[in-house]
Amino acid sequence: MSLSSYVTLGRSGLRVSPFTLGTMTFGEDHGWGAGPEESNAILSAYLERGGNSIDTANIYTNGHSEKIVGDYFARRPELRDRVVLGTKFFYNLFENDPNGGGPGRKAIVQQLENSLRRLQTDYVDIYWLHNFDPATPAEETLRTLDDLVRVGKIRYVGFSDVPAWATAEAATIARFRGWAPITALQLEYSLLERTAEGELLPMAEALGMGVMAWGPLKSGFLSGKYSSAMTGRVDTGRAHLVGEPSQSDYVVIDAVNDIARQIGATSAATALAWVQSRTPITSTLLGARRIDQFEANLAALDVTFTDAQRTVLDQVSAPTLNFPAENNRTLARMAQFAGATVDGIPSIISPLLQVSATRY
Repeated sequence: MSLSSYVTLGRSGLRVSPFTLGTMTFGEDHGWGAGPEESNAILSAYLERGGNSIDTANIYTNGHSEKIVGDYFARRPELRDRVVLGTKFFYNLFENDPNGGGPGRKAIVQQLENSLRRLQTDYVDIYWLHNFDPATPAEETLRTLDDLVRVGKIRYVGFSDVPAWATAEAATIARFRGWAPITALQLEYSLLERTAEGELLPMAEALGMGVMAWGPLKSGFLSGKYSSAMTGRVDTGRAHLVGEPSQSDYVVIDAVNDIARQIGATSAATALAWVQSRTPITSTLLGARRIDQFEANLAALDVTFTDAQRTVLDQVSAPTLNFPAENNRTLARMAQFAGATVDGIPSIISPLLQVSATRY
């Protein structure tokens, strides 16, 4: 696989790289990111390898991330139309302005105009709602986004970190009204965070949404810096923000480190490759603070697992999915009773029902 092994994003004709360049680390405003020079080197390396999908947000380093990306393409205007550039709205950058953020019409338009100014472009390819606001009617948000699609300021609509029920409701409203559809989701997904398998991922598959996974290294916990055998604190520059792995985390971390040694890859590349190999995932966000980190993470493109190795990773990280996910999986098996058909194919009696029939 390569960065030019493009895949369509959900039920659309938009093609993106299997790894999207995440730029939350662009800018040193929070004391741990990459400066403009290092950020430019990462951008160039990504594009030279065939990557075409770049993700940012208005809130990343207080808008500095967008500015760095915008400056880069302003110096290379011939590249702008060749990339899929996405940014996000929701968070308020303006103190004492109650309409400076959020998903209301006034706020959306203001946030987009400011993002376009920082990005130095007249449109963004994907405009992502960055969180959920129960106070704003979904119709207001969706109609505003549809208007922006119609005037050409955005191309596609995405939802990031929005509950499954709210996303499904919004997708249904958009389809019923004939408004721009929700093309894709962004959600946290990694070997240490698989709860999206309960509702978000099945919903995305059912509704034809592409999925971009963020946090595939779980704040660096799966980067190879951590191990249960290590003593002392790991200095990541963000320890005060992300904390330390739990004891249950270390069970997964140690398994990843072990598989990485078996296949001759880094733990980071191993964890990234696992995420991108998961069926519902369209593209995985890849972030780095240094060019050497970025190049090392790209090694995930060449990682393959044996069936046994994949089974180990799948099982050691298996999530606990409470109702309705686990219950529905059981009921789905129970529903295969004698005489029923699924797509015209006769089903068999499930073992569970066979036991029930014997006892009762």
